[in-house]
Order: sequence, then structure tokens, then C-alpha cells
Amino acid sequence: MIGFEEALEIVTSPDYEVGHEKVDILDSMNRVLAEDIRSDMDMPPFDKSAVDGYALRIADIGKELEVVEVIPAGKMPTKKIELGQCAKIMTGAPMPEGADGVIMVEDVEETGEKTIRYRRDKVKDNVCYLGEDIKKDEVVLTKGTLIQPQHIAVMATAGFTNPRVYRKVRVAVISTGDELVEPYQKPEPSQIRNSNAYQLVAQVHKFGGVPDYIGIASDTEVDTHRKISRALDGNDVVLLTGGVSTGDFDHVPKVLKELGVEIKFKSIAVQPGRPTVFGMKNRQFLFGLPGNPVSSFVQFELLVKPLLYKLTGFVYQPVTWRLPMGEDYSRRKSGRLSWLPIRINDRGEVIPIDYHGSAHINALTMAQGIISIAIGKTEIKKGEFVNVRQI
Repeated sequence: MIGFEEALEIVTSPDYEVGHEKVDILDSMNRVLAEDIRSDMDMPPFDKSAVDGYALRIADIGKELEVVEVIPAGKMPTKKIELGQCAKIMTGAPMPEGADGVIMVEDVEETGEKTIRYRRDKVKDNVCYLGEDIKKDEVVLTKGTLIQPQHIAVMATAGFTNPRVYRKVRVAVISTGDELVEPYQKPEPSQIRNSNAYQLVAQVHKFGGVPDYIGIASDTEVDTHRKISRALDGNDVVLLTGGVSTGDFDHVPKVLKELGVEIKFKSIAVQPGRPTVFGMKNRQFLFGLPGNPVSSFVQFELLVKPLLYKLTGFVYQPVTWRLPMGEDYSRRKSGRLSWLPIRINDRGEVIPIDYHGSAHINALTMAQGIISIAIGKTEIKKGEFVNVRQI
């Protein structure tokens, strides 16, 4: 049995990334850039007004000014602003020659049909200057960026409509065990519905991968071999749940060796999720996750997700908050690193979820995160700060 940090280092140590492909900008959400993106122009591409108002020479503040034209957004000015003149201008419209500031329309008094006067003593220039946001050929997004809506806006601004991204990771999912039936089936006595596979498929979808649900492997070596072989055909990562401990019908470790999968570890000092297996075959990766749903959920978040992101060139840093406990918490055994589901109350305090163990999956429906409890630590006092990891 190895420690969690060692297991994470092993899982994320392979120096390998999946291939690239070009996609339409509107299909790039949650993909990872495989190239730097440079702007093809300055932004703004011209000096422009930051407000609706009147473009003028700031030296003319306080004077009555003649309005010589109206400049809407999307149109070029036609007149130069001379002393004693101004132009009515809309937000985003190009600044006319001769003007070096814009007074806001709400601060202006109309003194005649085509004359105005500024009602204040001072003014900001209210101008967005050429290239002040982005310079032409400037790198605006770097390789390894996980694309979100704001990044799509930057690509659109830079005229980059077909970004090169890492392809989606293909992830096979298998459940094992004769006790399992699919969710649409009514379980017989001694059977349960297969929640793990559907949970893992959903977690793969949420990550942005392509899940490939292989089905339920019966508790025979032949069927286990057949389904794992099928999963290794065309997928980057294989996730199995159940069949990885030491029971009489747990065939997974033996089958993996027969298929040439090199086992890197098969037990971690964590709770939940101790009987977690990780192996590699060339550039394919396989996890044998525990059969209890909370265990498989948590170990996907802790170990599987960092590998999936690394395969796409993204350095994964889970979102964490430093928050105080809202009540005392204690545990009897402290020989393993423990992960506990929690919620956050309206005072920003951490409250442990009423949690009965690794089979209690509905506890996670109320959870907003998980906290870790170090080996050897048996209690956390109210007010003590803990690291909350978002799930």
C-alpha cells in the first residue's frame, strides 16, 4: 500500500499527450489549446470613444462649442475638430482628428440647435487608445489553456476561428460483478443496479472526454478478459469498477497481467478508495476502481481527472478554498488519508455531510466539496481552517 501523494505522482508521471486537431471556434469550449494564439490586429484598432458624448479639444472645456457632426459607431468621422468645435459621438465610434477627449452626454447643456456647453470643470479623456488592450502579433492565449467563454471571445477578437486543440480523451468504462444489473432493470434478490458506470460516464462527460461504456463484466475470467480487451481497443484510458480486491471472484488483476498491463500500484492509503489499481500498457492507462460508488467517484476526482487533463496538455489545479470548520469532527481510525464530503453553510463554514461510508452515494448529492484528514489526525475542531476541494 502506497501513500496518496506517491500514487498521484505515478499517475501523472507519463510524459505523453494525445494528438491535435483543428476545430471550429464554437466547438472549442472545454478543449485545451495545442498552440499559442496571436492577434492579427491591434485592439482597439483605432482610438475610440469610451462613452456616449461629445468629442472635443480638452483645451476648450468651459467654452460654448459648435457641434459639427454626429459620429455613430461603425462610421468614420468626416470632419476635423478645430478650436471651438466638437462632434457628437457614440460609444465605440472612432475619434475624429483634432479631438483629444470626450465629455459625457449627461454632463452637457444644449445652448442652441448646434451648440453645447460642458457643465463641469474637469474631464477624463474617456478615450480607448489604439492597441492599448492588445498589440498586433501579441500572444493573447498560450498553449495549454483550457478554453472557456472568455477565451472564445479573445479568439474571436483576434480573428482566430479554427484553433488547434488536443483531441478529446477516449475513456472506456466497465463495471464488474454478477450482482449488477443495468438501471432500467428490476434487481432480483441479491442484485443491485449498476450506478458506478453511469456515474463514471457522467464524470468523463463533465471533464470533456469521450466515454465508451463497455457494459457489465460477469464474474468469470473469460468475460472479464473479453471486455477489458474490447476496452483497450481504441481508448486512451480504461476505468473498471469492482473486481480489484482479493475475493475469489476478483479476476481483474490476473487478466490485466495476461493482457500486458504493467501494474504500477494496487492499493493506496486513502479512505475511501484503498483498493485502487493503476496500470499502463504502452500509451494506454487503466484504473481499477473500488466497487463502492463513493470510492469510485472520489478516486476519479483525485487520480483519474489529473491524468485525463495531463493527456490533453493542461496542468490541472483543483479549485480549493481555505475555510473554517463550522462544527467539531472526529474519527476513530486514522491510519489512512481520509476524504470527507462536506457542505458550506451560509456563514462560509464547513459542515461534514451525514455520511455512512463508501456505499452511501446519495450523501454526495448534498456535497459541495471534500476535505482531507491527514494520517494520524483523529479530530478537527470548530473554527479550525481546512482546505475544501471543489467537486
